[in-house]
Amino acid sequence: MTRVPITVRGAELLREELARLKKQDRPRIIAAIAEARAHGDLKENAEYHAAREQQGFVEGRIAEIEARLSNAQVIDVLALEPSDRVVFGATVDLVDEDTGEELTYRIVGQDEADIKAGLLSINSPIARALVGKREGDVVVVEIPAGSRSLEIVKVRYL
Repeated sequence: MTRVPITVRGAELLREELARLKKQDRPRIIAAIAEARAHGDLKENAEYHAAREQQGFVEGRIAEIEARLSNAQVIDVLALEPSDRVVFGATVDLVDEDTGEELTYRIVGQDEADIKAGLLSINSPIARALVGKREGDVVVVEIPAGSRSLEIVKVRYL
């Protein structure tokens, strides 16, 4: 199976969520199921069915996180040799040549992506266009809204 890149922070967040699901959510749901069972007839017991549904969601999420962590290639950006080249985990300051808008993105794994927080998935068209380029380069990115010309102003390894 192919390895999926993830930052150190992204792996930490997944491990924290996994621990919370296993140590807090799972026991709470098991207790809720036991309490609902004590109420009698399970066929018409809405509390029981809701708890079982919640249990299915939590168990599915646990399995999903464990699979993602087992296939993850954790990349520590701070261990990389700093350069002016855009790589996975780098923070990139850009200027949209058409609008003059200044943008800052950090290229992260798909599980960590949050465009509003400036975290750009490595699988996104913008990230794919940026990787391998250097400060001063201009990249033309084809996005659903059309094409965008972005100049790489600064590459940082944070």
